[in-house]
Amino acid sequence: MLSSRLPKDLSPSPFFAELERAKAESAPFIDMTVSSPVKAGLPIDLNDAVEEARKDFGCWNPDAAGWKSAREAVVEYYRERGGNFTAGQIILTASTSEAYSVLFKTFCDPGDVILTPMPGYPLLDTLAQLEHLECAPYFLQLRRENARKLATDERREGAAFRFVLDSDSLLAAPEKAKILLLVSPHNPTGHCVSREEWNAAVRFCEENDMILVVDEVFGDYALTDKVKRTWQYVIATPEGGKQSIEEKSNNLWDAGGGDFINLPEDGPKCPIFWLNGLSKAVGSPQLKLGWMAFYAPRERFEEIRAALEFVEDAYLSVSAPAQALGTALLPKAAAYEARVKERLLANWQTLREAFPAKYCPEVLGGWYAVVRLGEDDEELTLRLLREKHVLVQPGFFFDFDEDGWVVISLLQEPAIFKDAVQRMKEL
Repeated sequence: MLSSRLPKDLSPSPFFAELERAKAESAPFIDMTVSSPVKAGLPIDLNDAVEEARKDFGCWNPDAAGWKSAREAVVEYYRERGGNFTAGQIILTASTSEAYSVLFKTFCDPGDVILTPMPGYPLLDTLAQLEHLECAPYFLQLRRENARKLATDERREGAAFRFVLDSDSLLAAPEKAKILLLVSPHNPTGHCVSREEWNAAVRFCEENDMILVVDEVFGDYALTDKVKRTWQYVIATPEGGKQSIEEKSNNLWDAGGGDFINLPEDGPKCPIFWLNGLSKAVGSPQLKLGWMAFYAPRERFEEIRAALEFVEDAYLSVSAPAQALGTALLPKAAAYEARVKERLLANWQTLREAFPAKYCPEVLGGWYAVVRLGEDDEELTLRLLREKHVLVQPGFFFDFDEDGWVVISLLQEPAIFKDAVQRMKEL
């Protein structure tokens, strides 16, 4: 009776059933899996935004791409960070998950393949399965940085270990692969895509006529100035924020009707989509507003935009209140992100001081970190909860290829976080 899109068995796995029992039986525990700033004591103040947006809550002005005023607010969000998109390159969605669904419907047929990172977030497999698609992995590998490449402060602290993209693993892609998905910053390893990795990914997509999708929901939470947003490699305001008239005319493409789109003539030959939303940008997953910003070669742009809007028009799922609130909240994003980043940096410092670098790889960005404690991660997770009253996520949940990894959130209140880390060391 049920669709073949669903797993055959929807009951909890034996491990997660046991984990739920342990949580019910445990004394009060420290939750190191918290994924929302709202639950970590870092909500954004919605009062002013609600008052500003209330007048538009009752509007019914359907637009497949989303209200132009809301899309322009997204454009300004990028402009403040050095991006140079136009409203014609923005498509609003009810969430990042829905953006994936729209892209899968637009570019894939049943049985096609999405290339996803391993380790990686299990939701991606679920979203693909619900569209009758398959996932195939490429890999992030843990590497020790060459000492000559390290900054002086890193040399003093010892060797740096970090995850990097194994671009050679892309060569094992199945023939029916349609989309390469990058996650930067990556959940849960904190990896961020470097210029070299970006060039390899773009070249691979160009050579195989694939779509490149970048999930950058944690993009504003870089923990080091070594990190760049990947759209800076394609669509960015030049240093100093100024362009000559000639440069502007070379980049802005007239799509007709006065609709000018920022598509560099010498840009990549594959379509590229960047996904983000209010869930992380202003810590408000409950508002259900996401977006995709996209680039495509000029000769393919209009066809792709029309296809996306066709899919979006079938649902019109972005509500008027969400678009109105997004317009009001995005100008406040930078100040909000600074508050969150202050906590992330404090907790990351606590963690890196507690564990040797080879067991605690460098986090370049995002809200999560991984630690290798050297035991079976299922048993370790249960022991931490039962004996130390600390809840973490086991590495197998994210498809780590070796035992002993646990995943923890950097969002917890710093004093509580420090207590939990000390308990983890004592296990």
